[in-house]
Amino acid sequence: MKVAILIFVVMELSNILILYFKPNFKYGNSMNTFKQWYAAQNRESDRLFVQYLVNWVANCKLIFLALLVVVVLFGNEIITVCAVIATIVSIGIYFVSLHPIIKRLDEMGEIQPKGYSKTLALTIGAFMVMFSVALVLYFVL
Repeated sequence: MKVAILIFVVMELSNILILYFKPNFKYGNSMNTFKQWYAAQNRESDRLFVQYLVNWVANCKLIFLALLVVVVLFGNEIITVCAVIATIVSIGIYFVSLHPIIKRLDEMGEIQPKGYSKTLALTIGAFMVMFSVALVLYFVL
């Protein structure tokens, strides 16, 4: 399970670095995906507001990853199992709270490349599968 956590930490850390330092980056889950990102750059108050929200997301992700690193370094088996279950649930919340929005934006042509909402859903779903498999293997082996 700790290997699954470390894979997740490395992948999400790359996303955090993109959000902090290269939000216009063409790859990864960057702000470049959203057409409104560019519209917000034209007015200082909009640009600052959007940058605040982007940094807020990055900060929340960083807090979550820091806690997972603590689990990997110092957590016993029970804590690790609980952390993996909590991670599966928290990642799954994406499908209720964020996916309907990004799917609608994609349908409206506001996401680039078109169909990115499906790619993102598959990526997030893959994380959930990875953690679920790690959990099953822990209990089976």
